[in-house]
Amino acid sequence: MADGNLQRLRARFVATRGVKEYRATIPAWVAPQDIVLEIGCEWGTTTAMIAPHCQEVIGTDVSRECIARARELHPGIRFEVLDGFDVPAVLALNRPFTKVYIDISGISGYRSLLDAIALLNTYAALLRPEAIVVKSGALKSFALSCIAWRSPGDAAGEGGY
Repeated sequence: MADGNLQRLRARFVATRGVKEYRATIPAWVAPQDIVLEIGCEWGTTTAMIAPHCQEVIGTDVSRECIARARELHPGIRFEVLDGFDVPAVLALNRPFTKVYIDISGISGYRSLLDAIALLNTYAALLRPEAIVVKSGALKSFALSCIAWRSPGDAAGEGGY
């Protein structure tokens, strides 16, 4: 994807560290009309916290055991076994997701950070959500150390690369 295309993505990326910050974003970022996807839901606790704030939520996890437990604990919520890096499987859910929550705090290291950034950009381009909230200490640390350069005449956010 060319840099110019990345600029046109409408998704806002919200980087959080730890479960407390991740969950604190729910009332600020999730609205009643939203259709929300959560990647890495484990037992569905955060998915269940999102549910009352939105129109629809789907929690996913790569672990069949976690999804079975989530369905048992939260029977009124949809949960699916799904690897967040399996983009065709995410697209097969066939829902117009407006918000995506991703818990990737279990992956770390330089290569994992690059994978996470690539995944976020892929979701932004293909799902076109308004926001992607991600739980990753490594990503938040990286984001806090970044400064988005804007040239003097760049008030509209065009150029500056």
